[in-house]
Amino acid sequence: MNSPQPFRVLVCGTNFGRFYAEAAHRRPGYALAGILSRGSAASRTYAQSLGVPFYTDVDDLPADIDAACVAVSSSISGGQGTELARALMDRGIHVLQEHPVHLTELTDNLKHARRRGVQYRLNTHYPHVAPVRGFVDAARRLVAQQRPLFLDAATPVHLMHPLVDILGQAMGTLRPWRFADPAPLPAEIGPQPFRSLHGVFAGVPLTLRVHHQLDPSDRDNHALHWHRISLGTEGGVLTLADTHGPVLWSPRLHIGRDTGRRFVLDGPGTGRLGLATTSVVGNTGTFRTVFSDLWPEAIGSALDGLREAVEQGGDALRTGQYELAVCRIWTDLAARLGPPEIVRPATPRPLAASDVFPAPEQPRTAADRPPADQAPAGAGPGIGHPLADAPSGSGPLDTSSYTPSAEFFDLVAAEHTATASAPAIAALLADADLSAGPVIDIGAGTGLVTEAVARARPDAEILACEPAVGMRAVLTSRVFSDPDLRSRVTVTADAAPDLDLPDRVSAVLLCGVLGHLDTDGRARLWQRLTRRLAPGGLVVVELMQFEEPSTLPETRLATATAGRHRYEWSFAGAPDEAEHRVMRLHSTWRVYLDGATEAEREVHDSYRWAPFGLKDVVAESGLTARALPTRPGAPPLAVLTRAPDAPHTTAHLVSSSTDH
Repeated sequence: MNSPQPFRVLVCGTNFGRFYAEAAHRRPGYALAGILSRGSAASRTYAQSLGVPFYTDVDDLPADIDAACVAVSSSISGGQGTELARALMDRGIHVLQEHPVHLTELTDNLKHARRRGVQYRLNTHYPHVAPVRGFVDAARRLVAQQRPLFLDAATPVHLMHPLVDILGQAMGTLRPWRFADPAPLPAEIGPQPFRSLHGVFAGVPLTLRVHHQLDPSDRDNHALHWHRISLGTEGGVLTLADTHGPVLWSPRLHIGRDTGRRFVLDGPGTGRLGLATTSVVGNTGTFRTVFSDLWPEAIGSALDGLREAVEQGGDALRTGQYELAVCRIWTDLAARLGPPEIVRPATPRPLAASDVFPAPEQPRTAADRPPADQAPAGAGPGIGHPLADAPSGSGPLDTSSYTPSAEFFDLVAAEHTATASAPAIAALLADADLSAGPVIDIGAGTGLVTEAVARARPDAEILACEPAVGMRAVLTSRVFSDPDLRSRVTVTADAAPDLDLPDRVSAVLLCGVLGHLDTDGRARLWQRLTRRLAPGGLVVVELMQFEEPSTLPETRLATATAGRHRYEWSFAGAPDEAEHRVMRLHSTWRVYLDGATEAEREVHDSYRWAPFGLKDVVAESGLTARALPTRPGAPPLAVLTRAPDAPHTTAHLVSSSTDH
């Protein structure tokens, strides 16, 4: 079977266009067909370095170009990008044009695409950046659970158009929207960098602060900050700290009171006081990784959208109505704010964290925090996020598995754990009765879930079992480095199914574990667990996202950086040829120095996994299962309990009203 032809992409412009060229050059399924620019020596040299043709005239283009990325300023910025976009559409080439574009031009471009029978998309870029996608996905889950109470947003004026798009995607709608004029500034206080206005967006009260100063010759370099957004509900506040991350979750502070109106700080009902005041999801990386990874990946996501539109066909004007509405809102805001103040400031002196937080109290940096979501959203990422396929713990029969890649494990598992399994498990255990015995984390891996449970329940004793030496080393280090964990967490090298268990256990965690065991091993484990599980005890199970053996081609799922090294994680799988209904899963880590294209080190890991679904778990365990709510695209997560009517013999699968 022939592989599909790559989508051939022409890039117009070599300033911001270099990020488009990188995206088309390295994204699977695409081919960089050439560079089009006005003919400078730098542009010619750049095309030569990529090994692609260089063009200076649309009339010279070959007939086999599928799409063009127009990264040339439009008339609103004094350029001819829109004329170029229409000339390309005249040749039957689909167009992705970089923002901003005036509302009238955008309308005319969509009409032009309709007449020419091609697709046209306006790329606002920043909604595709991985941390923004993570924020958008989390916001959609949040508003599905609780009514949004407020939006607070801040942006530099030249990124206000993308901000409107981000808010629209986060809320799932744009309407109803309306805005008041900004409050006048008292003349006697002098120039002010920000203008503020209030309004309603998607029916939610909005406060918008705009850095309303602009250096026309150097817009990006003089923004005081980039996008910052907070979405509040009664349950907490979700915040995008910066366009490039991280995303923050701050649960609502609520303390119960007794009959004397005193705070209740201990005892039943206080489990949620163990929640972290703010959870940091992802990290900020470096500006270098923004340019090398985040922006090309974001443009690749936008290209995917254009390609999908091409494959589906249809009327470009009809499908562009959302883009027109976003542009209309941006135009309204710009009119209310008026022209920005023109400034030409001196070159700023950026400060490092060490300048503000001197040693030894420096905050953690990209070198020792897990990476933000780099995968398509959908992760996207939508972000289903590909990293969601990675288990958050490990408990292999073969204790050599996971050890080769233990040094990298948290780089992929920490993000998944923080956004999927850990919040769901912490919420489940927050008010659970854990007085009968310890919580047993079987296959605890590096201790990510162990730590989350300890934070949610400061009163809980935890037994963390991890047979893989490399993983257990990280787990032990995590426990030893925290006085609270050290006082309550016992680490053992026990492996399922024959691990040493106490007489009574309150809860059992089996995250990414069961598929490592064969049928007999799982039966022995269930027999031993159900015998020791206290009345009302809980068993949490996390599985993979496939229930049948499947072939998973090797796919790069994550990129992370630390110091001068870039790390890439690839994942693959295939049915085991020697064992029925079993898969072999393979991880490969490649380590690159700076901008090198050849890896200086490769680390391979492989392990056995028997895929099955939650119904199979119910049948094997004889317990009742209830699915736990988690983020879209994450592996199935469920809590098992004894059925009240038949605690030891009857298996049931029930759904929860909070599943969706």
